[in-house]
Amino acid sequence: MATLMKDMARPYAGLFAIALVVALLARMGLWVMDMTGTIAYDYISASGVAVLDVICSILTGSAFVAFVFAGSLALTLSTAGVALYGYLTRRDAIPAHPGTAFLWGWATALVAIACLGIVASGILSGVQVASMSSKLPGTLALIAAVAVFAAFIGTLLMAASLVVHACIVRAESPCALAKNLVVATAACGVVVMLLTVGTFASIDTVSINLARAGGWFVADIAANAAMAAIAWRMAKNARPTAA
Repeated sequence: MATLMKDMARPYAGLFAIALVVALLARMGLWVMDMTGTIAYDYISASGVAVLDVICSILTGSAFVAFVFAGSLALTLSTAGVALYGYLTRRDAIPAHPGTAFLWGWATALVAIACLGIVASGILSGVQVASMSSKLPGTLALIAAVAVFAAFIGTLLMAASLVVHACIVRAESPCALAKNLVVATAACGVVVMLLTVGTFASIDTVSINLARAGGWFVADIAANAAMAAIAWRMAKNARPTAA
């Protein structure tokens, strides 16, 4: 598997570099906006409300737009990572494998979080960053939490990558590939949607119930692993022709 990871390293490095350049350019733009007074800050945050309400309460109009951009960049990178995996493993150019799908999914999630952090650091003022930093755990604990969360997202990207790979190897024409992707998106999307709603509801509360939230995260991982296993089996049983 080390050889497979090495074969995919350069394309993924290029993708990650593009995303980081965009994030850094966005951060520079936010710095210019800060220096010129274009972006405003709100120092009054809501209390006694759900987590998302607290976050939104400190965002001004300009900061909110920047926050949406940061989230869009992370989502775009995640989607591009999945598409890149499908492209690299088409026609067995580089053999697909659940291990490489997970590891590159994990790496993609880490870079997406890094890009989100780079842009988000320009959305808040120095006072807000200092205030939030004082409430966060130590550096090592924070790094470990990010790594674990990225691994969690990595299971979803692993499943998506293997589903795309299965759709490609089972398609005999571009039209068939499009049909496969639409059907897979609908089928897997229903599962992901239901689990996302449950997971989001468990954490967007005034006081998070760790047992409840943990249960939803375990269910998410189990579902992602199941979708990945099904896609992997379908890909292995497919005929060798590809679109």
